[in-house]
Amino acid sequence: MTEMRIVELNEKTRQDLLAKLLRRSPNQYPEQEKTVAQILSDVRLRKDEAVFDYTERFDGIRLTPDTLRVTKEEFAEAYKQIDEAFISVLRKAIANIESYHAMQKKTSWFTTQEGILLGQKLTPIASVGVYVPGGKAALSSSVLMNVIPAKVAGVSDIRIMTPCRKDGTIAPAILVAAKEVGVETVYKVGGAQAIAALAYGTESIPKVDKIVGPGNIYVALAKKAVYGNVGIDSIAGPSEILVLADETANPRYVAADLLSQAEHDALASAILITTSEELAKQVTEEVERFADTLSRRDTILASLENYGYVLVAKSMEDAIAATNEIASEHLEILTENPMETMTHIKNAGAIFLGAYASEPLGDYLAGPNHILPTNGTAKFFSPLSVDDFVKKSSVISYSKDALAACGRDVIRFAQEEGLTAHANSIAVRLDDMQSTK
Repeated sequence: MTEMRIVELNEKTRQDLLAKLLRRSPNQYPEQEKTVAQILSDVRLRKDEAVFDYTERFDGIRLTPDTLRVTKEEFAEAYKQIDEAFISVLRKAIANIESYHAMQKKTSWFTTQEGILLGQKLTPIASVGVYVPGGKAALSSSVLMNVIPAKVAGVSDIRIMTPCRKDGTIAPAILVAAKEVGVETVYKVGGAQAIAALAYGTESIPKVDKIVGPGNIYVALAKKAVYGNVGIDSIAGPSEILVLADETANPRYVAADLLSQAEHDALASAILITTSEELAKQVTEEVERFADTLSRRDTILASLENYGYVLVAKSMEDAIAATNEIASEHLEILTENPMETMTHIKNAGAIFLGAYASEPLGDYLAGPNHILPTNGTAKFFSPLSVDDFVKKSSVISYSKDALAACGRDVIRFAQEEGLTAHANSIAVRLDDMQSTK
């Protein structure tokens, strides 16, 4: 068994850890980037035929225009394979996620003053493609987290892309989740070819305006490459959890929560920062005991070997500073007063407060979105939200008198920048006003 390494938190260990974590960024895969570029170019040129070729090559099945899209019969069959208890849980999660995201919804606004109308017009994005992983784990929760905020925002055209199995079927839980949130257009395509199809369009798959959803490195790099041709939510990296704890934390809870993310991927990071040496030792012991009982033990061990750390800080101030620098996707605060500790946190994707706010609550049921910034991008990115599915247009209207009052100032600004046509577009109006007096 590989134990989590316990190290003293100091400037060197902090910098070493940050450098190691950044090596997991999608920007660090030049060979895969070349492969993705080739796939994107091929799909753009050959459209359906390229999509079918790559699906056969990577997923072991030859699709056709007739078998590309999930049928009504396949949706019905999926319901037969999922027990009612899970469907009931799914519906509870949907209700919570809808309720949370409804609070994010904003409206257009306008203000007027002395002949001037200014405002902001909000318009839903017309079409969105949702990528749902279906490889190592079929993530029905990703369906909910991507689709629901889009629906709340008012997006009318939502399509799901997810890889199929060798027999041409999709994981039943994904199809049931899609149906429950009102999406009936599901294509059996995964990988970079799915992103290319959504970005450029093919004979069978219409182009969308924005692509959202997590995926493997090929999906992440494809989204990065097509950005500008379409919008994207973010470029997702491997999963992360950071637990910030003092001596009051329960070591079993801490260990269990660290492992909840380590099981995702060998590149996932699980980090504890604590002011208690005793807690550090207890957590590593509990991690070893838990890991031996869990189904994804090999993945967990690889994750802990690569990116599992216990950092012992001299003070809570030092611990908080390192936490803000790492800017983890998931942050659990297990301190004596977690709410007070949270007031000092500046960078985190999602923050979980106290012993009973375990990270998987956020993954499935609580309501906030689980699609979060990774690789330190919580310093400038936010969780997926309703805002990601609306466009904001500025609205400006001036009366004749309002323009007359400020027109010379605009002309002066334009002249300073050497843009005489800008200045002229105002001047012709002011000249007309003078001539009609």
